[in-house]
Order: sequence, then C-alpha cells, then structure tokens
Amino acid sequence: MKAVLATLAEDGIQPARALAGSGLDEAALDNLATRVSYAQSITVFRNALALARDPLVALRAGARMHVTAYGIWGYALLSSRTCADMLDFAVNYRGVIGPLAQMTHDPSSDPPSCGFRVLLTPDKHDPLYRFALEFTYAAHLTLGRDILGEAFRFSTVRMACAAPAHADAYTGFFGCQALFDQPGNKIEFDAAWMNQPPGTQDPITHAMAREMCQQILLRLDQSGGTAARVRQALLEQMPWRFPNIDAMAEQLALEPRTLRRRLEAQGTSYRQVLAEVRCVLAIEYLQKTSMTTEEIANRLGYSDAANFRHAFARWTGKSPQEYRRP
Repeated sequence: MKAVLATLAEDGIQPARALAGSGLDEAALDNLATRVSYAQSITVFRNALALARDPLVALRAGARMHVTAYGIWGYALLSSRTCADMLDFAVNYRGVIGPLAQMTHDPSSDPPSCGFRVLLTPDKHDPLYRFALEFTYAAHLTLGRDILGEAFRFSTVRMACAAPAHADAYTGFFGCQALFDQPGNKIEFDAAWMNQPPGTQDPITHAMAREMCQQILLRLDQSGGTAARVRQALLEQMPWRFPNIDAMAEQLALEPRTLRRRLEAQGTSYRQVLAEVRCVLAIEYLQKTSMTTEEIANRLGYSDAANFRHAFARWTGKSPQEYRRP
C-alpha cells in the first residue's frame, strides 16, 4: 500500500486523499504493528484508481517492491538454494506479506509459470481486478531481478481481464508479449531460470527465515488471518453444503463468538465471506462450464434460481446470463 501512496505522491496526490474512508493514516502505516485488512486495501486502491492521473500507476507502484520491502519473507527468498525452492517457499508462505493475489506454481508446467487468483475482487471486469494484477506482476518482475539479476524477464504475461486502453505499454514495461482475455492469470518464464541459484543462497539464513515466517503465519491465524482461513475452508466444502457459522467455528476449533469477533476485526463477517466464495464459484461455473443457472444455484446452496440471480446481480452488477454472454 505504501508503494501505491508513494507513486501517487510523485504525481502530486497527497496520501490522505488515497487513505480517505479506510480508517488508516500515514502514522498507522509506519507502525509495524498495524495490520491492514483486505477491506481497507480495497478502499485505498479504489481511491487510487479514481485519483490517478497516470494509467500506469499500479505498474509503477509494483516496480517499487524490491526484495527488501518484504522483510523476513524477502530474506528467505534471497537465501533459497534454487529458483524452484524459492518459488515453493513463496507459494507456501505468501500469507506473511498480505498478498493482493493468491499464487500457485506447478513445477511440471511447460513453460514454467506462476498462476494468480486476485483476492480483492473475483470480478475480472472490475478495474480493481486489473489494478491488483498489474501491481502483482510488476512486483514479481522486480523481485526476480533483485534475486536472479537484471537479465531476468518474463516470456509471457497472461491476464483474464480485457485489454486496458494502455495495453501497448505492457510490452515495453515487461519486455515480453502480454495476452488478455485468457482462461487465467499467469506469468511465464524460460525454463533455464528454474535451476539458477540466487547469488545470496545461504542454508542457515534460509532455515532461520523460514522458521520466523512459520511463527508469523501462526500469529496471523490467531489474529488477522481468520477470514482467509474461513474462505479456504468454504472452498474445500462439498458443493451445496456450506456450513452455518456455528459449524464453521467448530471446524476451525473456535467458539462462534470468537469467530464473529475476529471477522469483525478484519472488517468483514461470515455472511460476507460466504458471499465472496459463492461469487468466485459462480463466476467459475459460468465461465468454464455449460451448467444452467438453476444448476449453479443448486450447487451454491440457493433454494431457487431467482435468489441466486438477485445475489449475483448484487455482486457483479450483471445477471448470470449477461456475465456469460461473450
């Protein structure tokens, strides 16, 4: 978030304007104890979208994210034995950095690639979706060059959203082709990088950094990471069998009132997280299957298709039929 504020400040936009309505100020962001919720991030980034004079603001902000900006997580990457080990660590401990997008890596993919699912919004038509991806992709390019050298580059960037008006700038920024309206979000790179050891590999430092990241994740699970735990648990449920909050609390070994309190502290609720998960799944079904609206409604636990259509319109501003229409 501070990288976005600094980039806006370069263009004469004061941080207070971007922070408006988030409940945050610059002093809070300078406090290492401050935990920024996804709701607060969404507010700030939507403000940035409205205020920005430069359409490349998210790319410029992401490019500021050098490895030292990530603290102990960054040191763990720097001290990894190989690029493959570094990617494995980055995926498994990504929660330490409060990411804008969930990352995946399939070691068998050809060419090697990393996939991303935007966490701030499931709607690829939402400008916030593209903003989060631009920031994430630019940040990973900077990370790659910090760790593996200035020669590192992507071979292709793929985005599920439509091409923006400034799409031509992507080629110059990333140094590779950019493809839009793709089945998923993915950055690809040459296989030769997978065996490239970071110049700062150090097994002892890496072990220490990994242990510290494990402790951070444990603390996040106990305080600020509850919404993510609920979201993941819901995604792992059998379709049409989403539990109520009492059953979810039992599944997470929490008291229901504790679960409510922790979600409220993150600016959300069980009902809201469940709606987010249903929205993500609905979009996946609409885009990747031929299931009818009735079948999707049933799969998501709605009593009838009308209730599902009303809910989907609230989430996306479109009907399921409009969303599926090419």
